Amino acid sequence: MLDQIHLLAAVTVLGVLEQAYFFLQVIYARRAFGVSPPKISGPPEFERVFRAQVNSSEYFPIFLALLWQAGLFFHQGLAAALGLLYLCARYCYFMGYRASSSERLAPIYFSSGVLWILVAASALGILHFFLSHYVGLNVLRLLTA
Repeated sequence: MLDQIHLLAAVTVLGVLEQAYFFLQVIYARRAFGVSPPKISGPPEFERVFRAQVNSSEYFPIFLALLWQAGLFFHQGLAAALGLLYLCARYCYFMGYRASSSERLAPIYFSSGVLWILVAASALGILHFFLSHYVGLNVLRLLTA
């Protein structure tokens, strides 16, 4: 069983480490710009770092759910590769947003596209499971016949 989820687990750990890095960047920005908790407003440079971290945190549960569903029901390797692309895009988003609010746009569009591909892979995998398990219709066998 572990050989069927090890790539998903590795991408999950990388994602958690990325989130930790984003959290640390907010702490460093708070110190650099003198913004004490619980304040969330300050110089634009701080607010961009803060928003980039919050936005990334908001999408992280969605990413994890889709990563694991696509990996378990569709294909682990494809899901893991898409997960790495998503994490890379999120890193680019964070760094772009930190520099300028306009530099966040291309990476956020790309990462959203990756999420939609994970949605499609998850839905197709789950649909295939239901059809083969409950209806007895193996779509893959029909396609290769």
